[in-house]
Amino acid sequence: MFIDDKPLASLDVQEYRRKLALVSQETVLYQGTIRDNLLLGLAKASSVSDEDITTACRQANIHDFIVSLPDGYHTNCGPRGTALSGGQRQRIAIARALLRKPEVLLLDEATSALDAENETLVREALERAGEGRTIVAAAHHVQTMKAADRVVLIERGGVAEQGPFTDLIEKKGPFLEFLRDETLGLSP
Repeated sequence: MFIDDKPLASLDVQEYRRKLALVSQETVLYQGTIRDNLLLGLAKASSVSDEDITTACRQANIHDFIVSLPDGYHTNCGPRGTALSGGQRQRIAIARALLRKPEVLLLDEATSALDAENETLVREALERAGEGRTIVAAAHHVQTMKAADRVVLIERGGVAEQGPFTDLIEKKGPFLEFLRDETLGLSP
């Protein structure tokens, strides 16, 4: 694997980690304000401007919701973010990742636990977040796969098949079989 035409193994671990941001399936927010949670883990949080925060939140499709709250960005999230819905927590996690200005955004089933409305909002946020960066998404949702430039089916630790979604369907190979096995509603 290469990043910026350099073998991954040759990169300094810290340099490599600065290029990545992760949005996991289980969003982790902590007791504190939305702003605190957005800045969590940033090496130079004090140098992040309000404009940077607003931009990341707009990209993540959460800014309008935040400013509609009585305390805005100073709203307390509650223990483990329980004052917010799953979709709101997920969009805050996307904004937190975007504040790191990653070259590569890693998504681990980022829309799997959401209702349809929040899934749409998160999907729109991810489309905006993908501009100018690479997104690697572990996903089982057909909509996520359809939106990808390339789908890679991993089986037994190796690449079983890869390519654009429609090409993989037309090939009627391992990917189509995977979709059938996962009972995602695709007909042969």
